[in-house]
Amino acid sequence: MPQYETILLKNMSRPGYTGSLTDYERAGGYQALRKVLGKVAPTEVTEMVKRSGLRGRGGAGFPTGVKWSFLPKDYQGPTYLCCNADESEPGTFKDRQLIERDPHQILEGIAIASYAIGAETAYIYIRGEFVLGAKILEQALVEARAAGYLGCNILGTGVTLDVWVHRGAGAYICGEETALLESLEGKRGLPRVKPPFPATHGLYNKPTVVNNVETLANLPHIINKGPDWFASIGSPPKSTGTRIFCVSGHVKQPGNYEVPMGITFRELIYEHAGGMRSEKPLKAFIPGGASAAFFTPEHLDVKMDFESVAQAGSMLGSGGVTVMEEGTSMVWAALRLSEFFYHESCGKCTPCREGTSWVLQTMQRIWKHQGCQEDLAILLDLCQHITGRTVCAFGDALIAPIVSTLTYWRHEYEALIQAAATESLISLSTRSRDPGQTGHP
Repeated sequence: MPQYETILLKNMSRPGYTGSLTDYERAGGYQALRKVLGKVAPTEVTEMVKRSGLRGRGGAGFPTGVKWSFLPKDYQGPTYLCCNADESEPGTFKDRQLIERDPHQILEGIAIASYAIGAETAYIYIRGEFVLGAKILEQALVEARAAGYLGCNILGTGVTLDVWVHRGAGAYICGEETALLESLEGKRGLPRVKPPFPATHGLYNKPTVVNNVETLANLPHIINKGPDWFASIGSPPKSTGTRIFCVSGHVKQPGNYEVPMGITFRELIYEHAGGMRSEKPLKAFIPGGASAAFFTPEHLDVKMDFESVAQAGSMLGSGGVTVMEEGTSMVWAALRLSEFFYHESCGKCTPCREGTSWVLQTMQRIWKHQGCQEDLAILLDLCQHITGRTVCAFGDALIAPIVSTLTYWRHEYEALIQAAATESLISLSTRSRDPGQTGHP
């Protein structure tokens, strides 16, 4: 297996590394911040990030520097940066490790991004269940302020930045950037209709950038080693750098793996994650979190970059790769995800609010041997009328597991329906042979 130099997880492999400010500084921490504050124009920092090719690591994969450039020029009012630490996608746990093991890497990235966009206030919106992570971030903020990396007149440059940790309440929808902003403002976490976009009307109706934890953690390294270095890693020109993939399920070595973008799923699953945990062969895997369409063994040689996965019919999403062995019921897998999305729907959109319920009821009928052939057509019709008809991407996330399992494993649905028909015939036959059950004397 080729050896790769990790970027974001490198410090964690150092013996005795605790993630404290002292340890981070010994590893070269906050040197990137010193290089740019008062020495490099904010617009040039944005251009460096553009040249690096860094794309969002939270799900959509939008180019980070381009996103920053959407902010209005010469705006005189406040601008905000929000770090999205609401890691709520099932099968995804990379941001949690970055937060708990190397918090100053994230804080330095936040400081660099805030300088580039002219923000003097930044918020870390962290998932409510991440109690330990929130405490670690709070302690890291105390250290950074005391050392002069945050606060007023940072490092004597005249730059000001306050960073605050805001704990959410555990709603999946708040991973969507506009729902996150609503929650941060103290409202119910519901996605906003766009346009307007957060770049012009974000937090408190002011220009705002929302970036993922992993995205921001890359910034110090891009500054220190240069955008061309970052752009040379991975699968240039559109999928550059490394990516942390969260591998779970039926593998020998589940965990987080930081690899260059563009390796194949086969290499990730069989070389990095150790292959299947038993003698059973691989049956299916989810390439990018629960909201991504399922893949089959025929997709093992698909490259793990944004374009290749999209061309194959799914998405890299949050980087959560869930592996399933032969013998796993794909109807059951889709049902479990349907239950999750039904529970997490915010209810703002009619197609999503009503559709999640109908999808779940139909899936439950099939799984309980109470379905019929028409249920498959009902499922596909429901998915068709949900896709692209919701305020945010939640609706598309709901239907991805359904449509993909119906595409590749339709026979498993039909087997359950056939079992229901057989059981019904047996029941009718039993009642016909037992007049007492029909009410006859």
